Amino acid sequence: MRHSRNNDLTDRRSAAADAKAALLMAYRAAKTAAEPSQAARQAERVCLVEAREARRAQRARLKVEERARIETLAAQERAATEAAAAAEIEARQSAQNARIARVVQDEAARKAERDRRDAARKARQA
Repeated sequence: MRHSRNNDLTDRRSAAADAKAALLMAYRAAKTAAEPSQAARQAERVCLVEAREARRAQRARLKVEERARIETLAAQERAATEAAAAAEIEARQSAQNARIARVVQDEAARKAERDRRDAARKARQA
């Protein structure tokens, strides 16, 4: 369209409206032409999101399994430590009971020997 200096307002308005309509038609045509590729891109994005979520779920599951394994190992170590401590306490108690039994036995033997000597002395005196 030639630009002439004598365009009045209605000519300029109609030219602007025609240009706007042409732009709108071109946009709609490009949008309908791009629709199949857009659907393919959207499907690809959905697949990528699903794969990302699957990887995230896998990582979370592995973290939970690792945490459970570590907690199990810690519980086993605690149980072994407690068992060792209980065995040590039992051994100390057993040793202490043995010492007490020996002391009582020695005391009884000394008393028996003293009683025997006293009886022998009384027998000599009588």
